[in-house]
Parts: sequence; structure tokens; C-alpha cells
Amino acid sequence: MPYPNTLTAVDEGLTLYVPDTESVKTIYERLLAEDNSTRFPFWAKIWPSSRAMTSFLRKERFWVEGKRVLEIGAGIGLPSFDSASHARELIISDHSIEAVELAEKNIRHLGLKNVKAMYLDWNHFPEGIVGETVLLSDVNYSPEEFGNLLDLIQKFLERGATVIISTPQRLAATKFVDAVQPYIQESMQMTIDGQGQTSDICILVLSL
Repeated sequence: MPYPNTLTAVDEGLTLYVPDTESVKTIYERLLAEDNSTRFPFWAKIWPSSRAMTSFLRKERFWVEGKRVLEIGAGIGLPSFDSASHARELIISDHSIEAVELAEKNIRHLGLKNVKAMYLDWNHFPEGIVGETVLLSDVNYSPEEFGNLLDLIQKFLERGATVIISTPQRLAATKFVDAVQPYIQESMQMTIDGQGQTSDICILVLSL
């Protein structure tokens, strides 16, 4: 079941179609009552890590300027859409079909010619996907998936890509951050305000 979305001012100078929070909650609860294995649509919200990534890339545009950019696990894809006019080519990807369909709608809305949306799952990542700069916002939340995700990051680093990770400082993320520690070339702490609360986010820039 698709989640209703409305055109929303998500950041300064940027409007996107975004799922309505209350509708998402109502529809999810209905689906969960019908099938208790229904997964919550985490993609349907702009998370603090995504806002932190967007803010970071606005300050350091050279990471995306004229580059082939790939965002993995993008959800709504705020960092990508905010950076699109600066990138040479940009792929917004997610493992949720609904997230990809919404990204396609926003690509049409913004009239972007250098951007495409793709269904990609980091647990079964296809060969041939290129990214000079790879963006990952709040993806290190499931320890059982860390192995595949870390392997994918390693592959991109070995191909000469820069991988930028935006992560909240949660306990479950500690092992993941420890694993990428040897590749960290730059790190930055940010505090993001939103929806009546603040979140501490860490930005990590990885390269070989």
C-alpha cells in the first residue's frame, strides 16, 4: 500500500514530495494488524543523519562537485536531491520499491536530467554500479547486516571512491565505526535540531 505524500519544504530552497507522518503511522498500524511481519517504513522519514549529511555537503561541496555520486539506502534522499545540481551524475538507491518510486516522482518534480533512482540492496549488490563519492546516512543500525555493508564499502574504497557516512551515536553502531576506523580521513560532530529534540551525528569521510 503506498503511503500518501505531499509537497513539502524540506530545506532552504528545496521542496520534495514526502510521506505524511500521521498517514504513515495509521497505515502501518493497519498493515501490522493484518500481518505482524510487516516492517515499519523507515525510509519514509527524513532522519537527523540525512539532514547532517546534507549540511556537511553544503559546506564541503567538492565531495560532489562534478562527481558521479551514489547514495545507498537513501530513503527520501535529501542529501542527493540537495546536491543534484552540483554532481555530474547521481544515483539515488534504496531497497524499498516505494522509496525508489517516490525518488522517481521527486526527480520528475525537480526536472533533474542527471539523476536516476534505482532499487539496490547492499546485501545483494550488483556489479557495475559506479560511484566516485558514495553517501550512506544512518545505515549501520542492524548488526546482522554489518558484514555485507562493510564488504561493500571496502569494494568501493578499493576502486578509489570516497565513502561518506553519517551516523547517530548509538551503541549498536560502535562495532561498525570501529571497523571503518582505519579508513577515516576526516570526521566531524554535528548536532541536528528537529521535531523538538536534538541528535548528535557523526560524519565520517573514508578513503584508502
